[in-house]
Amino acid sequence: MKHFSIILALAAVLAVSGCAAPQKAAQSAQTSPHSVSRRFPPVDQKGNIAIVAHRGFWNCEAGGYSENSIASLKAAQDAGLWGSECDIHITADDVIIVNHDATIEGKKIATHDFADFAGALLPNGERRPTLDEYLAQAAGCKTTKLIIELKPQSAEAREDVLVSKAIDALKAFDLYNPQRVLFISFSRHICDVIAEKHPQFVNQFLSTNFTKNENPEIYANRGINGVDYHYKMFSIKPSYVEKAHELGMSVNAWTVDKDADIREMVKVGVDAITSNNPLLVREILGNKEFKNK
Repeated sequence: MKHFSIILALAAVLAVSGCAAPQKAAQSAQTSPHSVSRRFPPVDQKGNIAIVAHRGFWNCEAGGYSENSIASLKAAQDAGLWGSECDIHITADDVIIVNHDATIEGKKIATHDFADFAGALLPNGERRPTLDEYLAQAAGCKTTKLIIELKPQSAEAREDVLVSKAIDALKAFDLYNPQRVLFISFSRHICDVIAEKHPQFVNQFLSTNFTKNENPEIYANRGINGVDYHYKMFSIKPSYVEKAHELGMSVNAWTVDKDADIREMVKVGVDAITSNNPLLVREILGNKEFKNK
């Protein structure tokens, strides 16, 4: 009977251990779904803040008052801004177009060939540029970084193609360089792919979710090395900035256009401010503006 009790006790210990191990593994998988390194690119701005022109410096005569135009990119470069942001989609025949919306003149970019958009013009008369045309302008200026927003697609397979084609284009223009380009996306899958295959690049997850927990550690654990949150999220939870910096992540706030909001983002300590009014941001930052050398 005594031996039987010992056997039962051992069985109980083994049963508990057997349950605990899978449970621990499940928790680990939940917090770190990808086997990735957290050796993130250093953020070394000495407390200064970079300015990103939202969809280019479009909100001026030089930019042709046309978002995502080549003129708006050139205007950002001429203004000496640290960064100029653009949005990219991919057509059914795998041509990347620089455009914010998923449609052009009522046609879905993802389900139409590039030829279907040949006559679609921007307000300044430019044709909506392909990524290649946009990169031709970007390549000529080493002091304005290109911030590429890769738009979510209908399926992960199409997002894979978008990432692959964008990388090919950057290499073709000698822009596959973390000093020249960084990536942002609302797609967790796109950010995961970049974290896995191109970890040397700054790669920021975009969010505008004010109610959900968006602790930056969630993304750091996936190997995503930055966050690009709507500025109101940092107003509600300024601790996100501190947490991200503790994890070695870069932090951008968008889209910050009003004087009071810009000053608040300066106070919470973000690394970059994306704005439709970049010269107002410059005026407020003064000697705290961070620029590329």
